[in-house]
Amino acid sequence: AASRLACEQELARAIKAEGQVLIGWRDVPVDMDMPMSPTVREKEPVIRQIFIGRGHDVIVPDALERKLYVIRKTASSAIQALQLTHSREYYVPSMSCRTVIYKGLLLADQVGKYYKDLADPRVVSAIALVHQRFSTNTFPEWPLAHPYRMVCHNGEINTVKGNFNWMRAREGVMKSPVLGDDLQKLYPISFEHQSDTATFDNAIELLTMAGYPLAHAAMMMIPEAWEQHEGMDERRRAFYEYHAAMMEPWDGPAAMAFTDGRQVCAALDRNGLRPARYCITDDDLVVMASESGVLPIPESKIVKKWRLQPGKMFLIDLEQGRIVDDEELKNQFANARPYRQWIENVRVKLD
Repeated sequence: AASRLACEQELARAIKAEGQVLIGWRDVPVDMDMPMSPTVREKEPVIRQIFIGRGHDVIVPDALERKLYVIRKTASSAIQALQLTHSREYYVPSMSCRTVIYKGLLLADQVGKYYKDLADPRVVSAIALVHQRFSTNTFPEWPLAHPYRMVCHNGEINTVKGNFNWMRAREGVMKSPVLGDDLQKLYPISFEHQSDTATFDNAIELLTMAGYPLAHAAMMMIPEAWEQHEGMDERRRAFYEYHAAMMEPWDGPAAMAFTDGRQVCAALDRNGLRPARYCITDDDLVVMASESGVLPIPESKIVKKWRLQPGKMFLIDLEQGRIVDDEELKNQFANARPYRQWIENVRVKLD
């Protein structure tokens, strides 16, 4: 209880330091009588929800989202520095004005029973990311359940150690006109001993908070096989070549789904080693999963069935109310800047 109180006080301090308003706390209602494994029950955390109001300096939701990001990161670093007896048990699943995450060491069908909020008819969402994690390279724990703050992921990122080290090495030289001086408060971006998905999630979150659109950040992190692809549009190849100097690919057999609350996007690794199948119904429901038939949808309602192909992306823009296909999405970003010219301007060739 003392550790928990210290964590709450540190969060309150971070909110005040960033000029925002602490409105209050709520105990998240859970079903204490739901059957679960004794091992899981033993590690069951106390789950509380915090409410934060925007300060006078915040006008648009994007600015509030960035402030919440800074609050979460600075409070988390301060709490780890306190070296409390139970500080490793402190974890913030989500702190956002657009998304809320319910997760736990549970089976997929238990989440809606355990969290009573999800049975409330007032809880309505246009999107849902749901994932039942099969732990491969880390032992199952409550914080490691998917989804993370932006991502859920089927597969492995085999390059994660190198990606982590490069991210850590760049912390001293990164700049962002959007985050400004707040960028220094966010380090470290990732912590040691996180899972591969958590490390990926930290990186894509940083990119989107720094102003990159969600799909642009995903193209930087999970590029297509572009180097020897002679049939690829030259401007798209220039996009990948330019960004390859900024960030190494996060490679491995992976099907990724991510959202920022305004768009929901999926991407498949360049080798297509994980399945991702989707269907679209006549009433505009889109279901994507690692298998077809995960939900009982009558065949008569399905207007399209297909699969995500290697290196391809699939995006639903909730603000535009439409699906954006891979070709349109990538052309939009590839044609937005003169990437080939930028490369030629700074490239030095050694004979």
